[in-house]
Amino acid sequence: MRKTQWFTRALVALSLPLSAEAEVPKVAVDITPLHSLVAQVMAGAGEPNLLVRPGASPHGYSLSPSEAEALQEADLVFWIGDDLTPWMEKSLENLASNAQVIEMLDISGTTTYPFREGATFEGHDHGHAGEADGKENHHKEDHHNHGHDHHHEGVDPHAWLDPANARRWLDVIAKALSEEDPQNAALYAGNANEGKRIIDDISLRVEATVDEMGDREFIVFHDAYQYFEKRFGIAAAGAISIGDASDPGPARIREIRERVAELNVQCVFTEPQYNPDMVRTVFEGTGVNTSAVMDPLGADLTPGPTLYPELIRGLAGSLRSCFGLEG
Repeated sequence: MRKTQWFTRALVALSLPLSAEAEVPKVAVDITPLHSLVAQVMAGAGEPNLLVRPGASPHGYSLSPSEAEALQEADLVFWIGDDLTPWMEKSLENLASNAQVIEMLDISGTTTYPFREGATFEGHDHGHAGEADGKENHHKEDHHNHGHDHHHEGVDPHAWLDPANARRWLDVIAKALSEEDPQNAALYAGNANEGKRIIDDISLRVEATVDEMGDREFIVFHDAYQYFEKRFGIAAAGAISIGDASDPGPARIREIRERVAELNVQCVFTEPQYNPDMVRTVFEGTGVNTSAVMDPLGADLTPGPTLYPELIRGLAGSLRSCFGLEG
């Protein structure tokens, strides 16, 4: 009798974790920074699937069979939006018609900006961190299927580079997961709060780095960083390519070179997703440092909960290194 009771209890004990694990939703996420935020919230319950492999440009991408399968099996999909990955909308319609799809640029309280015009950015504002708070565009928050029509005309989609947006998204991610998996709601909420604490700590460190920079001038490969710039009160002098990373024309290249000479630009940043030879060709003979790398996606970082804070810290580190700041 005792052996029977022990055996029954053992079976029950073994079945509980399996049952709980089976209820954790299957989640797919488009890019590594957003995947990191979702992984932070899901820590201890499960892991999200990443759709766009590290090191690839999200602006144009073809899903591998395994990535398409992850999307097809997903209960919940988080993506930045069609301004970043226009190719993904059809994939969502064909493969994830039964999933709950959350577009981050649609989240209420998300700060968004239009694309900047021209190769160089006029009216530099080396203001204070946090000035972006007064410039929020509030999109309708929609946690339903993606059948509704939504277009962000001219919206710069690189919104994850504003840590204030990432903080907001952590709460949205936790809420969506809790609705799918109420059993782990407390875990998701606690993980989101811890993620916000980490982001706040990293933001303070970035502010200290920016204060050391002063008004140094730099050029970026493509216009992906205005969220980071406006949050921390710095400003790039211009970008070689526009926000969708398309190739620049001769007039744009000429404008950039003239701006470099006019402003005594010291640094031009390449990106690991694109061929650095273009940068070297554009600035050949100018004396500008073209060896620095700035990465909006964390191509060289390990996907997971730590990637997002490491990404934000890495942007500040890239600036420090290019300008020769110690420490």
